[in-house]
Amino acid sequence: MTRGGARQDTDRRFEFGKNWHRFLRTVNADRIARAEQSLRDLLGVRRLDGKTVLDIGSGSGLFSLAAARLGAASVHSFDPDPFSVACTDWLRRRYAPDHGDWTVERGSILDRDFVAGLDRFDVVYSWGVLHHTGAMWDSLAATCRLVSPGGTLALAIYNDQGYVSRRWRRVKRLYNRTPRPLRWLFHIGVFLYWEFRPTLRRLLLLREPVFMEKMRSYSEERGMSYWRDLVDWAGGYPFEVAKPEEVFTFCRARGFTLVGLKTVGGGHGCNEFVFVREREPDQTTRA
Repeated sequence: MTRGGARQDTDRRFEFGKNWHRFLRTVNADRIARAEQSLRDLLGVRRLDGKTVLDIGSGSGLFSLAAARLGAASVHSFDPDPFSVACTDWLRRRYAPDHGDWTVERGSILDRDFVAGLDRFDVVYSWGVLHHTGAMWDSLAATCRLVSPGGTLALAIYNDQGYVSRRWRRVKRLYNRTPRPLRWLFHIGVFLYWEFRPTLRRLLLLREPVFMEKMRSYSEERGMSYWRDLVDWAGGYPFEVAKPEEVFTFCRARGFTLVGLKTVGGGHGCNEFVFVREREPDQTTRA
């Protein structure tokens, strides 16, 4: 587990924003509704009326939009990638032009001056973001400080699979060092790694391939795109991981109580956490 000032090499960072820009072509009313339901389910609420919401690493902006449409009094979205900022702002202007208090800006959770200028929020949401900053534990510490007393922290962080995760880190670094015209080979490779055996098995049984079900379920569960997530997985670097108990212990020391947990059962992908801030952190854990 890497903590403190140790940071992962970021010389070949994946262009997350460009991937999200392509995703915007698929956004429609149904995807937005699915995202709203996903956010309700994650937070265990029906509405966010009167709540202030911070979306750290807003990406496409879909879940900032979901928060706004669920009645959040204010939404603050930020991302270090200019393409992601543009995506979020486009969704704001296209689907929530009348929301009176939705701020979209460029910024990094690792920028201390930027973070110091933010308020605390009732809901802080960061799904699949902090493990791509290059300094995950520093990012999580900064994120924790932005939650109001009694507020909610919703996270999704890649599961630590030991040597398998280390192998994927090497693949992702290689992807980002490979000339762009050849990166489609990685996309095909990841697809085959995920889908070849289950697809072959289903075809032999004369049943629909699993990946076709997954493509539908991605939209149905979170309003997201199977293919965009596959590209993100192939190239998503920096790449860090954590065991569920590590995230739990880290946040508990900062005054948080775990109220929701969904794991991937030891597999790849993100474990989801929902915490409530019960107290201020001890002096020894303020860093």
